[in-house]
Amino acid sequence: MLEIREVSKTYNPGTVTEQRLFDRFSLTVEDGQFVSIVGSNGSGKTSLLNIICGSIPIDGGDVLVGGESIARKKDFQRYLTMGRVYQDPSMGTCPNLTMLENLSLADNKGKPFGFTRGVNKKRVNEYRAELERLGLGLEDKLNVKMGALSGGQRQAVALLMATMTPLKFLILDEHTAALDPKTAEVIMRLTNKVVREKRLTAMMVTHNLRYALEYGDRVLMMDRGRAVLDRSGAEKQNTSMDDLLAQFNRISIGSGE
Repeated sequence: MLEIREVSKTYNPGTVTEQRLFDRFSLTVEDGQFVSIVGSNGSGKTSLLNIICGSIPIDGGDVLVGGESIARKKDFQRYLTMGRVYQDPSMGTCPNLTMLENLSLADNKGKPFGFTRGVNKKRVNEYRAELERLGLGLEDKLNVKMGALSGGQRQAVALLMATMTPLKFLILDEHTAALDPKTAEVIMRLTNKVVREKRLTAMMVTHNLRYALEYGDRVLMMDRGRAVLDRSGAEKQNTSMDDLLAQFNRISIGSGE
């Protein structure tokens, strides 16, 4: 379970551009829950992910995963049990390494490194089987460099890499935003499949309101560091696109966008 307890965050304190984004903000995400987060620019949705991942420090409060505080842990320490897929398909993978080498790096996350081979050839068939399940024909491209793949293919591999080792939490940071609509649909279906099959606790930021309603167990709408809409279960299922769009338009107008 993820717990954000009374977190406060101010950007550029003591300057003319000072902005207090979070003021004693709290949120709980239950184990196995898939949360979709929407909101206009500056609403705090991406900052929230960065706080969870340790990319930006907090001024007060605490962040806990599984009852353990991670607020003072380095980001690399948090990533031992946390995976993240970024908006840019080029992030989270090494373009000059082959897909096999990338998968091997991900497979070794959290394990001690020494003077041994980076690629365990005994695992090749398992990697091929995992890629085959994606349904994108990637199982025959293990020796192709990641930089030679399409954006959608790289994002699919990045998703697989992020979830190869046991996780407590998966972060999806607008991971379909840089893709064309058809490829984005494929990646969203794969995302839902991976999250469900591996029973992951996941938090996804998206600008696509339809994705927010169609995928996940819970939808959260942020506005200036506050949750202005939080629906799950039957309440989420009964939320229409018109309802979500109306609320989104209200906060966008209110923020001057």
